[in-house]
Amino acid sequence: MHLIAFNGSPRKKWNTATLLSHALKGAESEGATTELYNLYDLDYRGCTSCFACKRLGGKSYGHCAIKDDLKPIFRKVEKADAILIGSPIYYGAITGETRCFLERLAFQYSVYDPPRSTLFPKKIRTGFIYTAGASEAMVREMGYERNARLTEMAMERIFGSCEALWVTDTYQFSDYAKYMSTLFDPEEKKRHRDEQFPKDCANAFALGAHMIRNSG
Repeated sequence: MHLIAFNGSPRKKWNTATLLSHALKGAESEGATTELYNLYDLDYRGCTSCFACKRLGGKSYGHCAIKDDLKPIFRKVEKADAILIGSPIYYGAITGETRCFLERLAFQYSVYDPPRSTLFPKKIRTGFIYTAGASEAMVREMGYERNARLTEMAMERIFGSCEALWVTDTYQFSDYAKYMSTLFDPEEKKRHRDEQFPKDCANAFALGAHMIRNSG
């Protein structure tokens, strides 16, 4: 079993990256091999609507025609048993780098037919880890989960399954006094970080283990 994770945060050692590392450890505890890509390290762009992946008889039918850093990664995804994508929530949605990645990943396998078929060669487990500086109540009030669910439904249709872990009220700075952030109570943020984030990391570990345990 092999799980590939993608960090859609520009920060390689903060909340999203930490949670993904625990998820990978969870997958490894079930005997899986794992690898992690930081999307902000890769050279690529979003879908260009060339439709080469839809052209019947074309050499790129079912595969993205753009030749960049995502090309070899997509070949690896087709051999994987699970993929996990982590992203912070910026202005109510996943990061731009994550969105561009998902456009390219998913669209190549989507078929324009009434059943909304998929060209992905097998069923695999997919998942998301979302991190948000907003509180859980605000995430629900603003409808962030509803926005994310649309993408999750597409992932379910194309790859066979999708699950999500939301981690809210995250600690955004190591020193809130250095930033204009009077919206937040630094002491409350620290308390929440100390008490809740270890539980969030445990949930990420469980997610990684669950994805492998239920693969195949």
